Amino acid sequence: MAQPSTDIYLFDLSVKAGNVVLTKPRNATSHPGYDNQPFFHATQPVLYYTSSAEGGRTDLKSYNYRTALTKQITATPEREYSPTLTEDQQFLSCIIQRDNGQQDLGKYPLAGGPPVVLIDNLKVGYHAWADQTRLLMFVLATPVSELHFHDLATGRDTIIARNIGRSLKRIPNQSAISFLEHAPDGTWLIRRFDTQTQAVTTLAPALTGAEDVAWTSNGLMLMSNGEQIYSRKPGSGQNWQPVTLKGAMPTLKKMSRLAINAANDKLAVVVEE
Repeated sequence: MAQPSTDIYLFDLSVKAGNVVLTKPRNATSHPGYDNQPFFHATQPVLYYTSSAEGGRTDLKSYNYRTALTKQITATPEREYSPTLTEDQQFLSCIIQRDNGQQDLGKYPLAGGPPVVLIDNLKVGYHAWADQTRLLMFVLATPVSELHFHDLATGRDTIIARNIGRSLKRIPNQSAISFLEHAPDGTWLIRRFDTQTQAVTTLAPALTGAEDVAWTSNGLMLMSNGEQIYSRKPGSGQNWQPVTLKGAMPTLKKMSRLAINAANDKLAVVVEE
């Protein structure tokens, strides 16, 4: 199936007294086709993302939001998805989709060179690193998706949950990763996985119509129902609150995936072209 035509917009972000304020939107990927799955570098002003190429293939690119320069990272006959900076900041790990339908987890050196295949015995859809060797993975399985906690050093693989969503995000300043799980009534719950104890707890119901979470450095969750962006503090007793948009705003359609940089001053939002 053809990927939808999407772009990634960058906003300046600030959090004042628990209120999220977004300003200065600009299109970071003014390229026709699929530009999606944003991920910020931990220390540099760089946004990584997946971008469609000719013939329906996808490659990985980067956008420096300080210099406004875009760079091609991969140009392969495979399809790469979900770029994620590794803990040593030397590689981009990603999903490598093969022509036979297999979806391996691999990593490409940022300095250039062929990929290293990390996992090829599971059909991996999404992933998030807990540390240099351990990670959570969304695995395509039958009859429902599975959340796997995998240790590359030992090969140990544990199924943590089933019927989960695509959003796997490190929670800032915690040894934890959030994920979404379908509740018995069909709604989504935002869950917390402790990477030290492997305990799973519920943080809050997801925003209705949303399936992607981003975290500010002070522990606010952001989600979008496609039309508006909302924030919520787990455990605060407050419901989802619309964020504040200041200044001239373009009409942004079908907002979905969100990402926030470590400096907590930039928000990336995927929108329909």
